[in-house]
Amino acid sequence: MTEKKAGSGIKVGIVGGTGYTGVELLRLLAQHPDCELAAITSRKEAGMAVAEMFPNLRGHVDLKFSEPSASGLDQCDLVFFATPNGVAMQEARALVDAGVRIIDLAADFRIRDVALWEQWYKMKHACPELVAEAVYALPEINRDEIRKARVVANPGCYPTAVQLGFLPLIEAGCVDLAHLIADAKSGVSGAGRKAETHILHAEAADNFKAYGVAGHRHHPEISQGLARAAGKAVNLVFVPHLTPMIRGIHATLYARLTREVDLQALYEKRYADEAFVDVMPAGSHPDTRSVRGANHCRIAVHRPQGGDTVVVLSVIDNLVKGAAGQAVQNMNLMFGFAENTGLNQVALLP
Repeated sequence: MTEKKAGSGIKVGIVGGTGYTGVELLRLLAQHPDCELAAITSRKEAGMAVAEMFPNLRGHVDLKFSEPSASGLDQCDLVFFATPNGVAMQEARALVDAGVRIIDLAADFRIRDVALWEQWYKMKHACPELVAEAVYALPEINRDEIRKARVVANPGCYPTAVQLGFLPLIEAGCVDLAHLIADAKSGVSGAGRKAETHILHAEAADNFKAYGVAGHRHHPEISQGLARAAGKAVNLVFVPHLTPMIRGIHATLYARLTREVDLQALYEKRYADEAFVDVMPAGSHPDTRSVRGANHCRIAVHRPQGGDTVVVLSVIDNLVKGAAGQAVQNMNLMFGFAENTGLNQVALLP
């Protein structure tokens, strides 16, 4: 497959453009100088103008939603799947065979162990052969693999914040891998654009709760990534929480030091060349609004009372660096564009 040259432009399709990650993709791609939005599919909304559903895109996206069968996705250079789990695996094979490259924002290709994936996602995998080929695309760890990939598994939102927070410690081999703790909180948009009781305003507002303590589907994904960095298995306790905000993930991470290390220098060196990871000054406490609408992860590292416990604070926008923004970052790598193309939005305040 011949890669596009930077500046030559590519045709892009989106499957499932009616959810929160779909509209976030549209917002970012509409501002991307090297992308032509060719198709946005939705069986339910076929024929409706995108801007009718999402008025923020008026004057930026002129397409209508189309039926997948009539969308011409096989004529695109790249197709994003902004769909529920289990959809991309049904359609990926035909598109890959047609020479189309794929970025799946759901979980169909994230977990290498297909049996483990089936255990957590409660369905039979439709194309395990593509799981073996797919690249788990966290750019900060495997750019070279992403550049060559035909099938990209875009990381989940919790896994992005947690892995970026833990990676310097694990790569340096300075913490106890048997006792890693991730205490993470997400805004309600992480649950998707659907009607469910627990994310109704009257249920989620003025409220705060943990969920999935016994087991969450992002746990095997995070553990897989950390084990890859460590070169061996890790033991992770992961507890997610729902917070009464729309966007944002805040991960508070705990690990026990096994040797002395300059933590601030370790993090600054590891992410010195990363455009989308900001290691904040010592003593900082990053907040979620500092990344709202932007493709950034902001990190601060602490050592309370000078003890042997490291506390890492990692924040992202779950819809941007945790989903659509990271997908565009991966697209840029795949097609030889500058990695920050279309991703220079400044976070929104207040």
